[in-house]
Amino acid sequence: MNASLKKFYIIAWVFGLVFYFLDYVIRSAPAVMLPELVSNFNITELKLISIVGTYYYTYSTCSLIAGIALDKFGGKYSLFVGALILGIGCLLFLISSQVAGVSGRLLQGAGCAFAFPGCVYLASKGFSSKSLATAIGFTQCIGMLGGTAGQFVVGPWIEEGLNIDTFWLWSGIATIITAFGLFFVIPTEKKAEETIEAGAKSVGYLEPYKIVFRNPQSWLCGMISGLLFAPTTIFAMTWAVAFFEKDKNFVFHDAAITSAMVAFGWVFGCPLLGFITDKIGRRKPVLIGGAIVMILSLLQLIYLPELYPAKISMFILGLGSGAAMIPYSVIKEANPDFVKGSATGAINFITFGVTTLLNPLFSKWFGKSLGLSAGNLHFQHAILFWISGIVLAILISLLLKETGNKAEKA
Repeated sequence: MNASLKKFYIIAWVFGLVFYFLDYVIRSAPAVMLPELVSNFNITELKLISIVGTYYYTYSTCSLIAGIALDKFGGKYSLFVGALILGIGCLLFLISSQVAGVSGRLLQGAGCAFAFPGCVYLASKGFSSKSLATAIGFTQCIGMLGGTAGQFVVGPWIEEGLNIDTFWLWSGIATIITAFGLFFVIPTEKKAEETIEAGAKSVGYLEPYKIVFRNPQSWLCGMISGLLFAPTTIFAMTWAVAFFEKDKNFVFHDAAITSAMVAFGWVFGCPLLGFITDKIGRRKPVLIGGAIVMILSLLQLIYLPELYPAKISMFILGLGSGAAMIPYSVIKEANPDFVKGSATGAINFITFGVTTLLNPLFSKWFGKSLGLSAGNLHFQHAILFWISGIVLAILISLLLKETGNKAEKA
C-alpha cells in the first residue's frame, strides 16, 4: 500500500474514533439515569438493569458479523451501516415502552459492535506493525473518554434537570451524522483483489473465522480480554453507582463520579500500556502486570479503604485494565494478515461472550441482594468475584505465546 493511501486511512481512522467515542457515551450513560429510565419505561430497577445488559447480547454476536463485513466489504460500508444502526437504537429510547427499550438497547449493541473492529481495521491499514499496539491503545483511550463523558458529563446534566429524551435525541442525530461522515471519508476498497494478492483465493464468508477459531491462541486472547474487561463493563459501567450508593452510603453525585474514574483511568492506561508493549517488544509481561495492578487496586478498595479515596482506587483499576487491549494486538499477530477484520470480530465475540455470561451471574449473586443485604461485607464479596476472574485471566496468560517484535526476532 502506498504512503498517500495510508494517510487516507489514518484520516478515516480519526473519523472512526468519533464513532467509537459515541459508542462508549451511549454504552455507559444509562448507569447515571436509572431512575429516569425506570420511570420512562415504567419498569422496576432490576428489570431495567436487565434491559441495559441486553446490549452485550447483540454486541458479542454482531462482532462476528462486523468481522466478516470488514474482510469482505471493507470499512466504508461496514462502518456506515454500524453507525446508522446505533443512531436508530438511540432514537428508539425516545419511546416510552419496554419493547422500545429492549429493541433500542439491542440495536445499540449491534451498531456499536462495528465501532472498535472498524477502528482497528482502519488502523491496521494506516499504521505499521511497530506502532499498531499504540494505535489500538489510543483507540481505546478515545472510547474510554466517551465512557467518562457518559458518566462524568451526562450524570451532572441529569442532576441539573436535563430531560433524558433530549440526550437520546441528540445522541441519535450525532451518530447518524457520523455514519454519513464515515461513508464519505473512508477509501473505497476492492476486497476481492486484495484477498487474491494476500494469497487467499476464493475465500468464503465463513473461511476467515474457520482460520481464526481453529487457532487456540485466538480463544486464549478472547478469554483473557473478557475476564479483564468484565470488572469495567459490568461493574463500573452498570452496577458501580448503585453499589457505592447502597453498600458504601455515597450520595448519587459521588457514586457517579467514583464509578466514572475507571473509564478515566482507561484514557491513560490503554495508550500507556500499548506504548510500553510496543517499546519493549513483548506483550505478556505488560498484560500480566496490568492485571496485577487491577487486583491490588480492588484489594485496597475493600480491605484498606482509608488508605486513599475510592476515586483513586477506581482510577488505578482503570489504568491497569488497559491491559485488556493487549490481546487485541496478539490475536492479529497470531493469525494471517488477510483475516484482520475477522480476528478483531472474533476476539470481540469471545470477549463480550464472557461478559454476557458473567453479567447474569453477578446480577443473580450480588445484584438482587443489593437492597436486602447492603453493607461492607456485601461489597467485599462482590469485589472478590471480580478479583477471582482477574486471577483466572493471569493463569490463562501463562499459556499465551509471545508475539511481540523481540519474540519474532528470537
